[in-house]
Amino acid sequence: MANRRKSLARKTRLFRIVRQNRRVPAWVMQRTERRVTRHPKRHTWKRGHLHK
Repeated sequence: MANRRKSLARKTRLFRIVRQNRRVPAWVMQRTERRVTRHPKRHTWKRGHLHK
């Protein structure tokens, strides 16, 4: 598998991107009166590349 060949630095970068790929918190939507409902840096695993 290719997962075994990933270096620790690459894994930490990927983990950081995974942590960033979350929805907007409910308190943000409540504070902005639902003007902000989606995260601009959100990505799917099928579409789009990971940018640095």
